[in-house]
Amino acid sequence: MSERTRLSLALGYAATLFLSFPHPVGGGVLDLGLGVAWLAPACLVGALSGLAPGRAARLAFAAGWLAHAAVFHWIYVVTVVYGHAPLWAGIAAPVGLALYPAVASAGFGAALAGFAGRGLAGPFVVAALWTVFDHLRAFALSGFPWATLGYSQHHNVALLGVASWAGVYGLSFAVALGGAALAALVAARRERRAPPRQALVALGVLALLHGFGAVTGPDDADFAEAERVRVAVLQGNIDQGVKWSPAWSERTLVHYEDLTRRAAARGARAILWPETAVPGSITTRPELRARLADLARETRALLVVGGVGVDPGERAWRFYDSAFAFAPDGALVDRYDKAHLVPFGEYVPLRALLGRFLGALARGIAPEDVSPGPGPRALALPVPHATGVFSAGVPICYELLFPDLMRRFVRDGAGVLFALTNDAWYGRTGAPYQFLAMTALRSAETGVWTARAANTGVSAIIDHRGRVRARTTIFERDLLVADVPLRPVAAGATFYVRHGDVFAWACWTALAGAAILARARRGARGGTT
Repeated sequence: MSERTRLSLALGYAATLFLSFPHPVGGGVLDLGLGVAWLAPACLVGALSGLAPGRAARLAFAAGWLAHAAVFHWIYVVTVVYGHAPLWAGIAAPVGLALYPAVASAGFGAALAGFAGRGLAGPFVVAALWTVFDHLRAFALSGFPWATLGYSQHHNVALLGVASWAGVYGLSFAVALGGAALAALVAARRERRAPPRQALVALGVLALLHGFGAVTGPDDADFAEAERVRVAVLQGNIDQGVKWSPAWSERTLVHYEDLTRRAAARGARAILWPETAVPGSITTRPELRARLADLARETRALLVVGGVGVDPGERAWRFYDSAFAFAPDGALVDRYDKAHLVPFGEYVPLRALLGRFLGALARGIAPEDVSPGPGPRALALPVPHATGVFSAGVPICYELLFPDLMRRFVRDGAGVLFALTNDAWYGRTGAPYQFLAMTALRSAETGVWTARAANTGVSAIIDHRGRVRARTTIFERDLLVADVPLRPVAAGATFYVRHGDVFAWACWTALAGAAILARARRGARGGTT
């Protein structure tokens, strides 16, 4: 293979990975992942073919760095427009953030070259390797799994059923398997060889995965007679630049009170405000708490509102990104504190070292770092006309990126997810649409409906198979009202909720076993010569 062809394939990987996720174009959204995503692993595998581990790692690192820097272009808006950082920092931010997945890409390249040197670079090895490095990005250094390959298939209705068994990593495996098979078939054609058997088997398995996903997963019939709650998600469309301005505090509350009354007039019994929609601390401002309690009594609805939780600590006050639940009688019945925080957004890692130079961006919530809550749990929420109390998980923003964390809400008994987020930070970039795709996968994995309230959008209602049933337009004041079914007890929890990332860990185990076996065979051959 010529160096020009290899470079073209590496650039092709960067381009196709970028196009695998949604981006706004004109007045619409360009979302080509359903078809384009299969080309991304094909291009990268082709570019790495025949390279030694060191060189494969360097090329994969460069290609992954370029691809993810393009995908993370929205970080410029976060840092410069709303974080008020200088221009150079805005340019450096996506480049710096892209280093994290680029290191994973380098690991993939080196590992693939190592397996190829032992004659083990078939499509199934490629798919397993891709899966383990996507999985690694979910927890290494606290994790940042944005642009995981499996999210490209959020419109693939058949394949979404696989997520209820294997999580988004099952979708990553499927796309990488198809891409690797395609790369093997193209290489065979170029070299005028017969199609490799493994590639043909991989395509057969891919077809079976689509069939399996289409007939498995949460059954629509289970939800046909399920208890339903009329839920409203509110989109106040408060600009991030004025969100914490004292001059806007009263106006913000009036906007949300008006939307709440409109939702109640349409029969909503549970009304969701987005992340930190309340411009102040509910725990330290009694008049604010009383105002929300009065609104709940007036509308006779459950209010789940995003706000700032404040608790006394040993040395100073502790600040939380919280969700507060007000019962229809005005009682504050529960509070959930966000457990997985955004590094450099809500806290500065290694503050003793880095705090001299950096500050957290979410200054509206806390003067310094936001404190994490104890972990995901289901909230018992009273709703009029529902049969007693139902349980809901209330994940907040960044937590929605982490499949294992989301399944823990449902494992704790949540029959629905009330997702609160503030995507105003991202501006008119691809991030709000990419985040919606990730949220949809959480429903596909857990088998429960999700009502998503986003400050500036995209707010949405997502069903138990990960299909978006209704959505808003970004940067418009709006609301959605829908009858959301609660997961019936008879339906049971999905395999993914019960067992977590078994599939991803199985890929780790299979690769380790293959490497050990190949090394043993190589040693045995060396011992007989």
